[in-house]
Amino acid sequence: MTSAADHIAKLQSGYTFGGPSIVLGAAMVDGEIHPEAQVALPLAMMNRHGLVAGATGTGKTVTLHLMAEQLSAAGVPVFMADIKGDLSGLASPGVGSDKLTQRTAALGQQWQPNSFPVEFLALGGAGSGVPVRATITSFGPILLARVLGLNETQESSLQLVFHYADTRELELYDLKDLRAVIQFLTSDEGKADLAELGGLSKATAGVILRELIAFDTLGSGQFFGMPEFDTGELLRCAPDGRGVITCLELPSIQDQPLVFSTFLMWLLADLFRDLPEVGDADKPKLVFFLDEAHLLFKGASKAFLNAITQTVRLIRSKGVGIFFVTQTPKDVPADVLGQLANRIQHALRAFTPDDAKALKATVSTFPVSDYNLEEVLTTAGTGEAVVTVMNENGAPTPVAWTRMRAPVSVMGPAAPEVTAAMVAASPLLARYGTEVDPLSAYEKLAAAASATPAPPKALEVPPPPVPLPAPTHDGGIGSQVMGTLGGALGAGVTSMVRSMGSSLGRSLMRDLFGTTTRRKRR
Repeated sequence: MTSAADHIAKLQSGYTFGGPSIVLGAAMVDGEIHPEAQVALPLAMMNRHGLVAGATGTGKTVTLHLMAEQLSAAGVPVFMADIKGDLSGLASPGVGSDKLTQRTAALGQQWQPNSFPVEFLALGGAGSGVPVRATITSFGPILLARVLGLNETQESSLQLVFHYADTRELELYDLKDLRAVIQFLTSDEGKADLAELGGLSKATAGVILRELIAFDTLGSGQFFGMPEFDTGELLRCAPDGRGVITCLELPSIQDQPLVFSTFLMWLLADLFRDLPEVGDADKPKLVFFLDEAHLLFKGASKAFLNAITQTVRLIRSKGVGIFFVTQTPKDVPADVLGQLANRIQHALRAFTPDDAKALKATVSTFPVSDYNLEEVLTTAGTGEAVVTVMNENGAPTPVAWTRMRAPVSVMGPAAPEVTAAMVAASPLLARYGTEVDPLSAYEKLAAAASATPAPPKALEVPPPPVPLPAPTHDGGIGSQVMGTLGGALGAGVTSMVRSMGSSLGRSLMRDLFGTTTRRKRR
């Protein structure tokens, strides 16, 4: 059996890195804190992705808060979904107390209050942040089928509707545009075009149309429209060099978890499509925290799961690190879990037989260690976690029972006036604050039906504030992505591609999620 001194020495050696890192906390051995053994995560390894897990109330949100602070200080932009409204405190300096001083002193942490550059966003303006919208075209058929709850046959049919709109230059900006296209195809005027599509029946089109109407009735239509959010905004740094923490406000739509979890995946897919490959860098371009990750996978189609797996696998080379946040590793499919090299596991509760199975499964995902992990994971206190990360040589670090550091900004919501002032001062408000309705499929089809010209609508879309180099076409990642398209997009698109013929150059090539390039939708 390893002595306590040898165990501490092993941890000290295992968490000593040559490059910059973020410090998570101090190691614990036999229940005692050892500030001489600091547990850290190398910045260069954060694009190897990670998992932050644990039962409700064990400190996951504070861990995200702590990591976001240090990433920002290191000049790394961060994206976070603020589901409970607790993360806005990043914008305000923390307040010291005797209890806090005792905790930080025991950890060897030199605590100084600080605030961080935060950008507040809200889906479709459902909140106090800058409105974030996506166009139906860029959201794509696979993600839209996910939020509508369509089966695989209906999803393939929806792909054909998108293909029809693409080839007829019918812009799908919002839900009324998509409804107009489907209504046209199921009308007497559109039955010839419907027949040409082949794989789309009138009955299936009717089902999709009913689901769209029900979806819009719930108020979800506000998430789609123009101007569309440019995900390049997530890559910004403040004038002082610190990374901007983008906080997407979600409390007002907690009753629509499938919508916001799928919307987060759209943001990732959009980044994946637009960013160039950078290989291994000293630090990531962006760290993306995907909270309530289990909602992404529950009941997902094979196409959707395959698209997630490929995005996670390939986006690493574009400098983006993804951290899934959920309760247990079993919430994440094995193909995705196997790509998450950095693990921060907070306490689990084993109250039921299913809990006990989840505990054993969680322990099995960690390297062999000197701890009794089943005991540690059921007795760890709030703000403690079991950690293993990838070191700079690509090997896992020793498992470390860790007392996590305290954030230096407010742990909890910021004062409403602070949030309001930051939103009002945001340069994004002028770009995205006012919804517009440019000429699109709805107006074009209405004009065709009345045989009168469509009224012109002008839309000025500002250039992206963050110039992004054009993606390389060297047969690398692009070839891998194209190799997966057939399986990811389903039989409907396979049939569609065969029929494209000479129109290929005029058609939109959709990626893993069926989304489109920024060039085309602008």
